Amino acid sequence: MERLIIKGGRPLSGTVRVGGMKNAALPMMAATILAPGVHILNNIPDLRDITTMSHLLRIFGAKIYRHGHALTLDTSTCDFPEAPYELVSTMRASFFVLGPLLARFGRAKVALPGGCAIGPRPVDLHLKGLRALGAEMDMEGGYVVAEARKLRGASVNFEVPSVGATENVLMAAVLAEGTTVVENAAKEPEISALAEFLRSMGAKISGDGTDRIEVEGVTSLSPAEVEVPPDRIETATFLIAAAATGGEVTVEGCLPEHITSVIGKLREAGAELQVRDGTIRVQGPPRPGPTDVVATPYPGYPTDLQPLHTALMTIAEGTSLISDRVFPERFTHVPELRRMGADISVEDRVAVVRGVRALDGAPVMAPDIRAGAALVVAGLAAKGETVISRVYHIDRGYERIEEKLRSLGAEVRRES
Repeated sequence: MERLIIKGGRPLSGTVRVGGMKNAALPMMAATILAPGVHILNNIPDLRDITTMSHLLRIFGAKIYRHGHALTLDTSTCDFPEAPYELVSTMRASFFVLGPLLARFGRAKVALPGGCAIGPRPVDLHLKGLRALGAEMDMEGGYVVAEARKLRGASVNFEVPSVGATENVLMAAVLAEGTTVVENAAKEPEISALAEFLRSMGAKISGDGTDRIEVEGVTSLSPAEVEVPPDRIETATFLIAAAATGGEVTVEGCLPEHITSVIGKLREAGAELQVRDGTIRVQGPPRPGPTDVVATPYPGYPTDLQPLHTALMTIAEGTSLISDRVFPERFTHVPELRRMGADISVEDRVAVVRGVRALDGAPVMAPDIRAGAALVVAGLAAKGETVISRVYHIDRGYERIEEKLRSLGAEVRRES
């Protein structure tokens, strides 16, 4: 068990470069199953979740090699074992292999994901979409057992937009016979990144980035090389951390158009931002102003950043209301922030955050990836020392976060 020790109260200053988009890299890795051969994914972040997905693909027989931030995946020797609960339970993205396994082998056995600290995240939409393509599904001992002699294009209409379900259906549909139309599809940038990778493999996909995606099935795909786009959540994390500390930070290698909602809320809170092609510079305010947020599907405010915005608002000069329409119960960070002196109450799934003059460092525990990042933001802004345990959650989504923060002048270290 490792922990982060942060001595807060120091404004962040300097330049930081963000890594590749984790939530695009994981389904792209799963998609390599579709085309036997050697694939290369560049700008892959070195994260715990990437290691977990690599391990799962190796269980299937893939050969995977890392060279810095490039990942070579040879899926020509993949066979069909099961995706065990021991792995799927540690990372829900493991469920992304269901669609590719069905498309390539005509069958799949994948453990149902376990519970999640941020609230219910059922996979019924994944299963509904794959059933529409002709897959037969059974539940056996906590596993989804799926078979499809031949997947066929169909109309899939999701009741609510789901990023994971949209990605699983896309990966199955590219090798289905005929045309698949996905209505009320998720519009997140991760969807377009996956679609671009599939197109580079020979898939025929149009409409990604909108709520209607059309896929014309092909008979086979070829291995490809692709660049993973910059991570929008990591980009925003450094912007929020700078705003919380009253610092001045430039984030390089990013795509500002992916986080326009975040940029707008930071300006509303009093931060000054200069946005250029691939670069965002932020100057934090002396003290943030109160700013309400409702997390919604893209292009709305990201649910993954709702905990970080909550942390920022704990020191705002006024009261903010924060709710989450994606995961209405995503408030595991609230009890930990209270330990640091935050004045937060949750009423009818709305967090009422009454800003205090300053937070106090305290021992806290990261319940999940983004709640952990919120505690990092709070620790950087707080007086005194904050000790964050369960750092492995943070490592799932942030590469060498303590090193990047130290490069910006933060006093933070990792210890066992």
